[in-house]
Amino acid sequence: MTGGASSSCGACKFLRRKCTTECVFTPYFCYSQGAQHFAAVHKVFGASNVSKLLMKIPMQNRSEAAISISYEALARMQDPIYGCVAQILALQQQVSQISLP
Repeated sequence: MTGGASSSCGACKFLRRKCTTECVFTPYFCYSQGAQHFAAVHKVFGASNVSKLLMKIPMQNRSEAAISISYEALARMQDPIYGCVAQILALQQQVSQISLP
């Protein structure tokens, strides 16, 4: 991506840097809440670690990985110990309560 700050991906907006065509985050954080979601990803995992991780994943799987990383980071911001596992356990508990006769 090139251009001014208005065309930067959420990651580059958060990191306050110019977004380039080589930016690994552009395809995954170019939406209205991209900067907010990337802020959580950066705080929990670190931008450099996520960048390295995404580069090691095959291109066809990167989108799903970025979504999972973002989801886990947002969950860890709310529950630093259990993250998304707390949400899974809560849903399992709801299912078991509904399943009871």
